[in-house]
Amino acid sequence: MGDRLTFLGHSTVLVDLDGVRVLTDPLLGHLAVAIRRQVPAVPPGMLGNLAAVFISHGHLDHMDLESLRALPGEPPLIVPVGLGRVVAKVARGAVHEMRAGDRLQVGELMLEAVHAEHGRRRSLFTAAEGPLGILIVGSTRVYFAGDTGLFPGMRQLAGRVDVALLPVGGWGPRLGRGHLDPQQAAEAAVRICPAIATPIHWGTLYPLGLRRVAGRRFEGPGEAFREAVAARDARIDVRVLQPGQSMPLEGRAER
Repeated sequence: MGDRLTFLGHSTVLVDLDGVRVLTDPLLGHLAVAIRRQVPAVPPGMLGNLAAVFISHGHLDHMDLESLRALPGEPPLIVPVGLGRVVAKVARGAVHEMRAGDRLQVGELMLEAVHAEHGRRRSLFTAAEGPLGILIVGSTRVYFAGDTGLFPGMRQLAGRVDVALLPVGGWGPRLGRGHLDPQQAAEAAVRICPAIATPIHWGTLYPLGLRRVAGRRFEGPGEAFREAVAARDARIDVRVLQPGQSMPLEGRAER
């Protein structure tokens, strides 16, 4: 198959790079009784030979214990400091806690934790020190933002990112604090200045019975992001993937 990334819906992305497989924020099925997956579930069988699973923060749509339990093999789990004891309940492999700025070598790849501007609490009694994104550095440099709002440090990623995976929506009619809508995500893309930007965190989950009513809010964020980036910076190639679609990773870009 070669080096590629596959958008599996919401914030779940499978990165195949330099012979190493990294999965982000696995959510393989429905979130809850009332929050339904509107695209096919992810079969765990396609997720074999994972070298690492990265969890950006503790919210239920990003750290789903049932999905972690369903993963084949014994993949190491990477989580923000404070969440290790939670995922240890279902982990079959090692658990690594990270802070922004920490690095971890995984095969041929270097994984660097990056600050994210988002809520850190999972429950009344459980919270991370801070949510994270991750910069995956190999023959291509892939930045996965997790959930985040805009923050000044995004500009420090400029020149370090070939492909930026940026959240552009949510799972309901409204976005809360610490999220990017398509316009804000376009601003993030301009700050980071990747060769390629791909929208994530959209087109997957929606409250039961509301998709037909909300239509455009569910289906539109990906294309709205493309339009917003084009209005700001035509040098960034926006590639909108539907859940289940892949694109090749083609090495480091000359910018």
